[in-house]
Amino acid sequence: MGMPGPFELIIILIIVLLIFGGKRLKNIGGELGGAIKGFKSSMKETEKNEKEDIIEAKFEKTDDSTDKK
Repeated sequence: MGMPGPFELIIILIIVLLIFGGKRLKNIGGELGGAIKGFKSSMKETEKNEKEDIIEAKFEKTDDSTDKK
C-alpha cells in the first residue's frame, strides 16, 4: 500500500470537514500551529542550554588543568 493519491486525499478532506465542521477545523489548526511553535522554541532553548553547558565544562576543564601545574 502506497501513499493515497489526490482523489483519496480529497475524499478524506471532505469527510474530516463534515465531521468537524469548518470553524472547529480552523480552531484545531490554530491550536496545532501553536503547539508546534512552542515545541520548536523549547527545542531551541534546550539546544542552547546544552551548548552553554558544554562550553562551561570545557572552561572548567582548562581551569582545572592550569591549577594543577
